[in-house]
Amino acid sequence: MALPPQDERTLPAVVLPDLDKQPLDQALAGLQSLIDQHGHVIVVCSQAVSRGVERRLHTIRSLLESDRIALFRPDLPPLGLAVLARQLRQLASCDLSPGVLASAGRLLTHYIHAGALLGSVARLDRVPVGLKSHAKSWVPGSQFGVLAHPEPQLVKIGPGATLAGPEFGTWMLVGKGQLQSDWVTATLAKQWNVQGLREAPLPAESSLWWGTGKLIEFAAFLPDLSVLYQLVTSVRQSTCHWCGIDVIGDRCVFCSATPPLTENQITAG
Repeated sequence: MALPPQDERTLPAVVLPDLDKQPLDQALAGLQSLIDQHGHVIVVCSQAVSRGVERRLHTIRSLLESDRIALFRPDLPPLGLAVLARQLRQLASCDLSPGVLASAGRLLTHYIHAGALLGSVARLDRVPVGLKSHAKSWVPGSQFGVLAHPEPQLVKIGPGATLAGPEFGTWMLVGKGQLQSDWVTATLAKQWNVQGLREAPLPAESSLWWGTGKLIEFAAFLPDLSVLYQLVTSVRQSTCHWCGIDVIGDRCVFCSATPPLTENQITAG
């Protein structure tokens, strides 16, 4: 999930491998050290990781009794999530408060178009798949273009096949698995008018997320730090009434508090 820096200002990532397999004391000490060093920690975690990792993260947060750990598990495929994590690392070099930076993850998710070219959809359960597509997936040589985010789409690859793409300029990152095809780089990238194309290793969780190792995963995203910063700073900020941190959105990413009901809302209820 730790992609190479997008630019010279991109801060490095801290990887937490085998979090659910190491002794609890060791995991606690590792997170506490990060808090002591940086003040706040934003954990970006794929929904494809085991439930044990999720439980361990919540256990650590509870035992440390800390409101300085934000746990973020957006519904993005692994490569799209890796892109989002790098965007947050880019923004971490700017003058954003920890709460605004952590909240930015939810905002920037909307600007990522993430999907894959699959050799089979027989085991795909992240995107709605009709019986007809399931049947076609057993035909040798069939390939499917799938968009998981922002709106699920699925097409069988053939002449004229396309997926609805972003209506703004993006770069595309591609991670190749055990599938031979140039449809993503030669056809889809051209249809989406991507301004830059890069390759990256396929994330370890991708095969599990997509239900097959025969895939090529892709994610289109905004690469420019100045654009990302403008997007985030254009959103109204508020102060969490519980922990006092500045956030954007209707829920604090550190303490999970929501704004209290106003007198009018209470009366209406």
